Amino acid sequence: MKKHLFPLFLLFLGINIHAQQDFFAITGKDTPGINFNDFRAMDAVNATSGEKIFTAESSSKIFSQARKGSVAENKNSFNNSQAVTMAALAYDFSNNNLVYMPMFSSNIYVLNPQTKEITLVENNVARVSSCDINSHITRMTAGYDGNIYAVNNAGTQLLQMSKKGGQYVVNDLGIIKDDPSNGKNSFTAIETGFGGDMIADVDNNFYIFSASGNVFKVSVKDLSAKFVGKIAGIPDNYSVNGSAVNAQGKVVIASAKGAPLYEVDLKSLQAKQLPGEQNLHIYDLASKYFANDKKSSSSIITNLEIYPTKVDEHFINVHLSNKNVKGNLKLTIFDLSGKNVMNESLSVKDGSLDQKVYLRGLINGAYIVSIADESGKILLTKKILVAE
Repeated sequence: MKKHLFPLFLLFLGINIHAQQDFFAITGKDTPGINFNDFRAMDAVNATSGEKIFTAESSSKIFSQARKGSVAENKNSFNNSQAVTMAALAYDFSNNNLVYMPMFSSNIYVLNPQTKEITLVENNVARVSSCDINSHITRMTAGYDGNIYAVNNAGTQLLQMSKKGGQYVVNDLGIIKDDPSNGKNSFTAIETGFGGDMIADVDNNFYIFSASGNVFKVSVKDLSAKFVGKIAGIPDNYSVNGSAVNAQGKVVIASAKGAPLYEVDLKSLQAKQLPGEQNLHIYDLASKYFANDKKSSSSIITNLEIYPTKVDEHFINVHLSNKNVKGNLKLTIFDLSGKNVMNESLSVKDGSLDQKVYLRGLINGAYIVSIADESGKILLTKKILVAE
């Protein structure tokens, strides 16, 4: 049986580093099996390493969420924060933390990249057994809604991790099944669907890149995985162990086998090799970007726009240049449950508007912005992500 080198992570942190600050990786040592070495920043354009954030040799201080105090861990077990079998990680953009899970453990760890302190989230929802490869949590990412999602190899558990009242809460959303059209390209089979990594799009769908190079689109609404295709342009023996979206909307993939990184077009699944380091052993990737970000708006008139889509300051800009728009406009912001969380009047003069709208009191997460005219007709809707 081929090595099951399944992913862990890269992510975006608010720290000062020389590498591009939107990509991170979990790397391993040059050994035949999985052997965690460090979490590091990376330049996703040039495929070069930056600062090492946390290593297998770093001193660690573990705080138990359940026991509300510091705990000591057995470093020789699978259940510790520096276990050799790292396989899943995500960036919690709402709290600027790294969230990860050792592959053979149900423990969830939250690493503060500035203080290096680690919170242990004792997880009674995931049913992980070190001797059952089907149960291993090998894919993890942040969803556009701000929650963390993770999937085991066989798709029998889709976990959702949210933070409520300062505590991480874990829910099992159910079993992901093959779409009837998948045929021999099964999401739930070792050879075609296990391992790899996952990314999210702005509609909170997920794309899972299996170790074999197959790509599946997973719908949370109906818990189905549809085979999209197989990555082209990579070597036949390339093991896909990490995936994350870069600033250009392309997916970067990496391998645990000591191979180059590739950039993949999500529409064509055509890959091209990136320059830079060629022999990194990468178990997972993560970033602050989402797929299909430009498709997150709908407008019935021209020259009306809201930007930026990803809000990392305290405001958005509304621009209008359309002589057909008469009267003032009303901007309304809803959370993803449909609750109205903010209203703002927009002053239009001669069909022109350039206004900065400050997002008062909005916590990090995804929102829907709606702009209507004086009659109540919706002129534009757009999804934004607040990640300050």
